[in-house]
Amino acid sequence: MFHGGLLAKLRGFYKWYVLGLVSVGYIVGELGHYLIGTTSKVTAEDLHYGDKSCLFNATHLTLSQLPVVCEKVNSTELCESLTLNGTRYCEWGYNGLGIDYQVLAGPAFMAVFTVVGVILGVVADKYNRARILSVCTLVFVIAILMMGTVTEYWHLVLLRMVMAAGESGCNPLATGILTDLFPEHQRALVLSIFNWGIYGGYGIAFPVGRYIPDLNAWGLSWRLCYYSAGVVGLVVAVLTFLTLREPERTTIGEEGAGNNKAGDASLEAGKKMPQVTIWHIIAQPRVLLLCLAASIRHCGGMCFAYNADLYYRDYFPDVDLGWWLFAVTVGIGSVGVVVGGVVSDKFVSKMGVRSRVLVLALSQLIATLPAFGSVVFGPLWAMITLAFSYFFAEMWFGIVFAILVEIVPVSVRSTTVGVFLFVMNNVGGNLPILVDPVSKAIGYREAIMIFYAGFYGISSILFFLTMFVMDGPVEQPAASENKPNGLDNKAYSHDETRHRIQDARL
Repeated sequence: MFHGGLLAKLRGFYKWYVLGLVSVGYIVGELGHYLIGTTSKVTAEDLHYGDKSCLFNATHLTLSQLPVVCEKVNSTELCESLTLNGTRYCEWGYNGLGIDYQVLAGPAFMAVFTVVGVILGVVADKYNRARILSVCTLVFVIAILMMGTVTEYWHLVLLRMVMAAGESGCNPLATGILTDLFPEHQRALVLSIFNWGIYGGYGIAFPVGRYIPDLNAWGLSWRLCYYSAGVVGLVVAVLTFLTLREPERTTIGEEGAGNNKAGDASLEAGKKMPQVTIWHIIAQPRVLLLCLAASIRHCGGMCFAYNADLYYRDYFPDVDLGWWLFAVTVGIGSVGVVVGGVVSDKFVSKMGVRSRVLVLALSQLIATLPAFGSVVFGPLWAMITLAFSYFFAEMWFGIVFAILVEIVPVSVRSTTVGVFLFVMNNVGGNLPILVDPVSKAIGYREAIMIFYAGFYGISSILFFLTMFVMDGPVEQPAASENKPNGLDNKAYSHDETRHRIQDARL
């Protein structure tokens, strides 16, 4: 009895273990993804790619003490002639920016990430998701490790493409697994925690990319960042292969309630009717508008992610903001993710999926103005406004996918997530490449304001419009309506249990 009770308790914790495991794996993948942004300057110096400019290199001085600011000088000779009290304080070198960097950070990764993501989404709807996720994790982990060995720019481009292929399976595969493991009243919170891996990896990249290269341990400089992330990733890959199991696929949301308006299959004579195609699902106005809004919001996030460290280094070279950026993105972002999930889950049973979209629209609207402040103000107020903006801005990702999995049928759930990510990442992940030409035309700060804070505001408007094409609360059928007539009652038992859970919460 004791043995059985202990096993039952352990099984109860299994789903939380799975959440933790896939979340850590996602954090490692995103750390490898975003390290290029925080190590780009030292990596460019080593591999010789991107633009050159006049750089401030005297850590004992502040910008207010300089007779001429290094960043305003555009020639090698003048840059190297600038002195203060007989000491040269500028150097001409690679700044980590330029079209080479923007291609490396965005299109080189996204081109593969989006295409392979769709393919893996289709495969996930037919085969064992746990095994596929294990292989994907191993692929991107090996790519991260090998990035530490590169000697040419094109090596880095190629390995980022391989890493993208592996990481592209994480979201559609893990989203499907977690959706089947957790009930509706926890779904947005769980998916928010998982998708926080993006911001966790991105936030950790700030101290890792800023401080580890300076240590130059064993002469490895920036390469140690990738080796360290890869070793942690190997442990996660092994645990994923050994302990992750494929859960039973379940119907949820509108499909589980028998809502045929969404085009989902219904139950008849104990059997499911033929499922609609993926093309029917993605052609729905609500899915298209949700995808457009998410793509614009994703562009704002990617623009900041790829340029934040370089921007603050460029405008405040005498102020070390590495730990500030880590605290804001990981600390404040974590709270925002949890609050967004909890608020969304709190109202969804009463207001339907529209409540989730409303949370999206309001959160991004509130985040817009302080996002502008994080670019306009000096170091202190930039970090304060960034923290306020980040709290509300980071509510969005998990809620978007909670909405998506609740309005599509189980038969094409992972495929839909893959297609959704394909569009969202192609638009949101590639548009930031325009930062380079726009910054050369009107200024780096102004370009960041447009593609970062400006796109937050546009996304809030689009999310608000999306709310009007979503269905209202799903009416739960009475028990008598679900009663089977001498047929297999598995579907009925599943629905009945889910309704009892909801009734207990109400």
